[in-house]
Amino acid sequence: MQETQYKYLDKVDSPDDLKRLCPGELTQYCAELRRFIIAQLSSNPGHLGSSLGVVELTVALHYVLNTPDDKLVWDVGHQAYGHKILTGRREAFSTNRKLGGIRPFPSPEESEYDTFTCGHASNSISAALGMA
Repeated sequence: MQETQYKYLDKVDSPDDLKRLCPGELTQYCAELRRFIIAQLSSNPGHLGSSLGVVELTVALHYVLNTPDDKLVWDVGHQAYGHKILTGRREAFSTNRKLGGIRPFPSPEESEYDTFTCGHASNSISAALGMA
């Protein structure tokens, strides 16, 4: 049996799972999420900096909000790798940006946690206003 390198990451497949962690465990979860993103992108290139830059923000939003009922609006889809991983797509994340794999950007067709399809910047304010 292969031991996992993650104490918390493998236990979180949804925001409900995330909320089972104590606030003191979130720092370690974020470190593991960041390590997972780096490991995945070392063999399947993607948008590293923008995803790593919002790991704590992503975890905090899903921890305190009631997603998917509370809608998250990403300005840049490149920021959403952590979001995709903690909303049930961790196992499929290695297929990101591959033919037949998960989409590289949030998409409501892929997950109820994805509010709208966003790719590049500058559409979040319009989308949020439209949703409001």
